[in-house]
Amino acid sequence: MKMYFSQSSRVNRTLSEKEIERNALLSDLEKTKKALEIAYSGFDNVTEPDLIDCYIYEVNSVLKRYKFLLEQAAALSLLPEEDTHSAPLGTETPLTPLVG
Repeated sequence: MKMYFSQSSRVNRTLSEKEIERNALLSDLEKTKKALEIAYSGFDNVTEPDLIDCYIYEVNSVLKRYKFLLEQAAALSLLPEEDTHSAPLGTETPLTPLVG
């Protein structure tokens, strides 16, 4: 049986710790963005007061996690400068007046 793979494909490229950390952080940011979209969608589609409260807490929780991850990404210089200052999910959210 002939092997048609090049020699370079046998080289086992390992990721450095920094690359692994960077990839994990970017993955967490994407997952958190998706979770926030889901939480906002759920909030927009419920009418029961208990579920509204549930989604308010969920949105606030995900916003805090997203802010933390953005700060971590900024510390690692993963984000462009304008992204860290114009974060679409700042401290003032549509739910802030509802929570107090």
